[in-house]
Amino acid sequence: MPGPDLSLLVQAAEAAGATALRFWRRAPQVWEKPDGQGPVTEADLAVNAQLEALLRPARPDYGWLSEESEDSAERLGREALFILDPIDGTRSFIEGAESFSVSLAVVRRGRPVAGVVHLPAMGLTYTAEAEGPATKNGAVIAGCRPDGLPQVLANRAALEPGLWPGGVPEVKRHFRASLAWRFCLVAEGAFDALISQRPAWEWDTAAGALIAERAGVAVSDGAGRALRYNAAHPQAEGLIVASPGLHGALMARRVAG
Repeated sequence: MPGPDLSLLVQAAEAAGATALRFWRRAPQVWEKPDGQGPVTEADLAVNAQLEALLRPARPDYGWLSEESEDSAERLGREALFILDPIDGTRSFIEGAESFSVSLAVVRRGRPVAGVVHLPAMGLTYTAEAEGPATKNGAVIAGCRPDGLPQVLANRAALEPGLWPGGVPEVKRHFRASLAWRFCLVAEGAFDALISQRPAWEWDTAAGALIAERAGVAVSDGAGRALRYNAAHPQAEGLIVASPGLHGALMARRVAG
């Protein structure tokens, strides 16, 4: 049986997904965030408000970090907090694609302990707890070792030669819009790795990183360091997510020379 935090997150994610679908493919109002941070829609804001109304009263002692809420240093003193992205893959959501997700996590003392990535348009729900398995729609999932040319989720910039002193790895590149979902696709063995050179916000990675780790996948920032959460500046410098053997091979190329 899932623990109380995971059960709460699943219920909240399903409710939030239903709200997101009420706006999806119905031309929601869109604004551009300042400083080139990308678009936000009325659906993002509605889902964020709903999640805050569901989660914060249920755990009033937890801190709060959401992409769509004003950040506060008050969270830094909390042992536990919610970290969430109401709609991960907003550009895909605006375009009417199915590959957007609701990403919710509970973090304790810097580490995720419960996480849910829910894709309402696709009917997919990935979950994990710190002491339990990773699941997809209730079935246990696990990452896999590459058989042949690694199939990697990455944008073109992640494979620029300047990032790989030991040589650009030979891989087949793919892409999916939701970063949280990319973690889950590696966790279930649909792809062999996720590589990103971009700074990754905590709300994009907290749930997915836990799901990948509980599926036996190695997760680090671009320099090979373990991800930690509830930082004053909540970003990691790049991502490398892969089975342990492939992760080691990628890091060897990353730091060679």
